[in-house]
Amino acid sequence: MNEPIGLYIMAAMYVLAGVMHFVKPKMYMRIMPRYLPNHKALVFWSGIAEILLGVALCIPTLKVIAIYGIIAMLLVFLLVHFYMLSSKKAAAGIPKWILILRIPLQFLLMYWAWVYLG
Repeated sequence: MNEPIGLYIMAAMYVLAGVMHFVKPKMYMRIMPRYLPNHKALVFWSGIAEILLGVALCIPTLKVIAIYGIIAMLLVFLLVHFYMLSSKKAAAGIPKWILILRIPLQFLLMYWAWVYLG
């Protein structure tokens, strides 16, 4: 357990985010881009992915794979963030300034994961 505390904070954040897909699935369904098929399955599997990647961060032999997985997942999630900027309905009641701030936040989260590759 020589890993920095930030790695475990990140892991807990992704596990919690993944669990929320099952606690509040309607919230995630509302923000799914219309052009993506089978929203229910996508919400389910993205929740599973976040949980598994968060747990994998804490397993030394899986950490590097988990980091690359998180970066890839965050890139895919950019689709949702840009979609939410496309209309008032897609924004799901979230103020536009928050939606705009979420874009660079995704890249900061990717960088946060990237720093643990070393």
